[in-house]
Amino acid sequence: MSNWFTDLFTNISIAQSVLIFGLVISVGIWLGRLKLGGISLGVTWVLFMGMFLSYLGITVDEKTEHFLKEFGLILFVYSIGLQVGPGFFASLKKYALNNNLLALITVSLGVLVTIILYYVSRNHITVMAGIMSGAVTNTPGLAAAQAAVSDLNITGTDKSLITLAYAVAYPFGVFGIIGSLLLLKKIFRVNIEEEQELHRKLNLIRSNKPVSNHFNLENNMLVGQPLLKLFEMLKEKIIVSRMMHNGVVITPTPETVLAKNDVLLIVASKKETEQLKLIVGSFSHLNLKTSAGSKLISRTIVVTKKSVTHKRLGDLPELDQQDFTMTRLNRAGIEMVPHGDIFLQLGDNIKVVGTEQGVNFVSDALGNSLKKLDVPDLAPIFIGIVLGVILGSVPFHFPGMPVAVKIGMAGGPLIVALLLSRFGNLFYLNNYTTNSANLMIRELGISLFLASVGLSSGKNLSVAFSDGKGFIWMLMGIAITIIPLLVAGLIAKKFFRKTYFEICGLLAGASTDPPALAFATKLAGSDIPSITYATVYPVTMILRIVAAQLLILLFS
Repeated sequence: MSNWFTDLFTNISIAQSVLIFGLVISVGIWLGRLKLGGISLGVTWVLFMGMFLSYLGITVDEKTEHFLKEFGLILFVYSIGLQVGPGFFASLKKYALNNNLLALITVSLGVLVTIILYYVSRNHITVMAGIMSGAVTNTPGLAAAQAAVSDLNITGTDKSLITLAYAVAYPFGVFGIIGSLLLLKKIFRVNIEEEQELHRKLNLIRSNKPVSNHFNLENNMLVGQPLLKLFEMLKEKIIVSRMMHNGVVITPTPETVLAKNDVLLIVASKKETEQLKLIVGSFSHLNLKTSAGSKLISRTIVVTKKSVTHKRLGDLPELDQQDFTMTRLNRAGIEMVPHGDIFLQLGDNIKVVGTEQGVNFVSDALGNSLKKLDVPDLAPIFIGIVLGVILGSVPFHFPGMPVAVKIGMAGGPLIVALLLSRFGNLFYLNNYTTNSANLMIRELGISLFLASVGLSSGKNLSVAFSDGKGFIWMLMGIAITIIPLLVAGLIAKKFFRKTYFEICGLLAGASTDPPALAFATKLAGSDIPSITYATVYPVTMILRIVAAQLLILLFS
């Protein structure tokens, strides 16, 4: 009995691969719950567990290991793209250029420090690429560097050391990023309470989030005109959700004729509110939402019907009636005013005001069945993965480089996921996944990747610390982590006037480091760091992937 059980774990087979991967991932996840100084390395323990078993001499089928590594990486970056895509495109409308310029500075400084240390230390460039990827906690960058190593047919110790260098530098990368944020806090002499108050005031100035206000109709030029006339006088879209008209609270249509003493409840951006005061009239003391004579109700409805996501909102015949008004649309945490030119997406939350019959009509038209969203449509997801792999395999030829540059299995799926999360509905590709489903795919992908990397490299673990190499790698990794973050943070503060919370999110995104984002979010007590994080994360991910490849291609 003991022989078959031992053979099950030692003789290479499909069953043995499943057992080893399951053991590495499960134990690694459990160890990842341990915290040191309130900070956890999380899923990275899967890498260390894989390296440990590999060091003990346990191996799995090489082809299976390679497939799971690449497929796991694809699942990880694709799910990230789907998650941050909507917020990323929404954030491009403001502050994006400055934020991504700062991210580019951070990445470039990291590459520059790496090149300097390469010439000083005389390590092989594969080692330096591994240290750099670990120092900035960028796993896809490691994968890109490994792909470049394979393209150049680099073999032997130089090929295997890249993963060891990554593993040695990674833990100090996590702590170094958070340490840099704390050091900047001290340099800037930040008082957290004062910073929070500053952001409260800035939000009042910067926010373009829709707000609702009651207006008295005092402009005689509008009396006797259809409501459409008001819409035509404004540059931005607004919604008149309720209206006191001839003593009755109604949901008006564009054809509703305005009358003296009407009261309008208007949903618009804060910037447009001042313009409305000039065009319509003063704020009203009435509250049409709580008016005793009103028969209107409001309800938030979730878009779950695929058929309404492929046309402009204004072209949907299902919504062509007059007993309701859509007042707000919330998509991936971004709130906007719904209008006829917008395309709905699965999972959109729409606030509707109207009669009970009208609101029920909208609910039936849009679906409002959360159970439908619980089951993700896998076909569009895998079509997106196919397109991502094709894009990642396209060779880009640059003069002076021995082989073509590819954005690889990390960059291609990430770019496609970003695009499909925003524009997929136009091509009948609904890539919506619930947060829990997205997190499941992401964690499964990164766990498979890290387990594969660990199992393929741990056998050379003793080499990393022979003659003190590993300790030198640690020090170089710390330099690559901290120097670019401090310089970029100082530039962001002095020249771009970024607040400390914005800088924290930006630097966490420029390091593609979720633990640092979690730390910054907890420090801020709000989602302010998450906004800048989402703005720079996708661009930074692509820059890190290309940078790791270029290091190998240019210096090998």
